[in-house]
Order: sequence, then C-alpha cells, then structure tokens
Amino acid sequence: MNGRQSDDGNDRPGQGPSVTARALWESSAGKRTQLLSDAERARLAVIASVVRFKAGTKIFGAGERADAVYNIISGAVKTYRTLPDGAERIAAFLFADDLLGLVEEGKYMNSARAVNSVTAYRIPVPALEARLKNDPSLEFHVICKLCHELREAQRHAFLLGRRGALGKITMFLQMLEQYQSARGDSVAELYMPMNRSDIGAYVGISPEAVSRSFRILADRGLVAFRDRRHVKIVAHAGFDKLASEDNGA
Repeated sequence: MNGRQSDDGNDRPGQGPSVTARALWESSAGKRTQLLSDAERARLAVIASVVRFKAGTKIFGAGERADAVYNIISGAVKTYRTLPDGAERIAAFLFADDLLGLVEEGKYMNSARAVNSVTAYRIPVPALEARLKNDPSLEFHVICKLCHELREAQRHAFLLGRRGALGKITMFLQMLEQYQSARGDSVAELYMPMNRSDIGAYVGISPEAVSRSFRILADRGLVAFRDRRHVKIVAHAGFDKLASEDNGA
C-alpha cells in the first residue's frame, strides 16, 4: 500500500464508472436512513486505527494488494483510474462516513487520493473478515451497503452519458446537494473541496468546460458562488429543469 500517515495533527473537520465505495447512509424519499447502526459502526471502530493523510497524498493504488479498508471521519477522497495517456478518470468523491477500499480478487479496484486533509479509520481486511464471520447482522448490512454502491455506480454512468457539459455540471451539483441532504447537512450552500480539474475528470469534460459551465449557470441566475469552493442554488425550478434536459450546451 502506498498510503502514508500524515504527521499533521491538526486535521479537523477508471475507465468508465465502476463499483466504488459510497456512504454508510442512504436517503429514501427525503428520509435519512442509516445503513449501519451506531453500534455496528462502533464494533468496526474497535478493530480499526486512526490515520491521517495530507491533501494530495495517495492512499492506495489500483491493483495493489488490498490489506485494509477505510471509513472516512473527515475530509474528502477521490477514487480514480489512471488512463494510458496518464490522465485520471475519477470514479467517485467520498466524504465523511463513506467506506473506502473495495477489492476484486484481493486487489484494490481503484486508486485513492486525499482531496484535502483526511482523517479515517483504517480497518485491516483480515480483522474485518473475522468480524463479519462472527457478526451476521453486520455482514448483512455491509451487503446492503454494496447494493447501495451499485446504484451509485449506475447514477455515475448516467451522468457520463449526458451529451452536454452544462447538463453534466448541473447533475453534478444536484448530486452534491442530494448527498449533503441525505447526511442531514444544510443544503443552503454546497461545498466543493475538489478543484475544477477533478470535477472535469469525474463528469468527463475539460476543466475549461467546467469553469465555462459554472459561469453560464451564474449568468443565468441559477447559482451564486461565494468563492471557488462554495456555491448556492438560487433558482431550483430552472436548475432542476436544466439538470433533467439532455442538452448540448
């Protein structure tokens, strides 16, 4: 594993889409539902250690032997595949309470890198396997979480299939809003810890197209930016209509 534990004690709060680690929370019809109970999460924490990664630190690489999974405490992580030309194709952005480190045949499916300062629980795979064997309830809820991940991968695939850059960006912001809402966070303003290059690598457009789409949304009065990291959707009717259109803007 290439991950490095940061000495920063001040951390506070692929080729197309693939099945990637997503939140331990699920929102259904506006209701916030916990996929793992507090007691189950506590049982996982017992076999875990706390690690910290500075912004930009590679946590692990695709194809490396998977020796641990990570439950994010704070910060944001991107999972990605490196294409033959060296470019990154981002599969997911993961936030607090998300589980990170899905494997296939004992190896990590995607690479992972800290977007900003990240604190996480590191759970060794052997210890996790042993705990799941002796805890049928926990094993069941982990399986439920995997089903949730499949739905997230399908949603990402739909986003990549959009024809226009503007439609992709509106859907991306809509996904951030839904994520914050599902976690019970305020959606009066959306927080984007990732840069324009990472957003472009996620939705499948250039960083320039990302910036241009943001300007168009702002010029149309649909969103308002406080700075490069914070945006507010100010005209939901028009914004949601645009997100549902397959336009070529």
